[in-house]
Amino acid sequence: MTVVVVLVEPAGPLNIGSVARLCANFGVDALRIVNPRCEVLCDDSLRMAIHAAPLLRQATIHPDLETAIGDCSRVIATCGRLDHGGIPLQTPDTAINWLLAGNPPYALVFGREDRGLTNDELRLCQRVLTLHSQAAYPSLNLSHAVAVVLHDLARHQLQVRAPQTKDPSPAPAAHLTGLLDDAAELLLEAGFLLPHTRTARMGKVRDLLQRATCRAEEVALFRGMVRQLRWAIRADRP
Repeated sequence: MTVVVVLVEPAGPLNIGSVARLCANFGVDALRIVNPRCEVLCDDSLRMAIHAAPLLRQATIHPDLETAIGDCSRVIATCGRLDHGGIPLQTPDTAINWLLAGNPPYALVFGREDRGLTNDELRLCQRVLTLHSQAAYPSLNLSHAVAVVLHDLARHQLQVRAPQTKDPSPAPAAHLTGLLDDAAELLLEAGFLLPHTRTARMGKVRDLLQRATCRAEEVALFRGMVRQLRWAIRADRP
């Protein structure tokens, strides 16, 4: 398994079947579906998958995005919304070059047909790409977006590349979430955060750490520091 395609809450069986076929077209052998809003193996999806029906039958179902990408070293989300909360967006070339500089497995995450991925879901991924569509109507059909991204990925994979050392893998999303939860509790106790500012401010911290591509051991170091500080603060209290 090198590349994983992840669909978050897809509602259209025709789209699911089409994506399975695209996975087969471009050599992707793992399809993961988060909380589907339709029957995955219905007649419509199997008919659209055509010869990729076996791949569709092997697709795994996950309760949330963090679980679906937990074993992936590098994760790219896709975004066609204009209201993405200031989360940095990258071109396909920039994002895919970054993806291929690491070690597999990689994940490509695609959101709901009607509203894409939430900002919290985007922040679970280390990079977010956007396609070159018109600002007046930026959102593509789900299967069309998958086709464009997988084609770009295949194009980059086929390019002649000089041998190079792979960059270290960033920390999994769950590790980062654990660090941020602990840090938020510390900052609430210290008075730096207020309950109503917690989500927005910690979202910005996650953006910073994602851009820095912190490794698992670095996240563990930061989390140990945060926990020790919390212990010290509480120990000094009467």
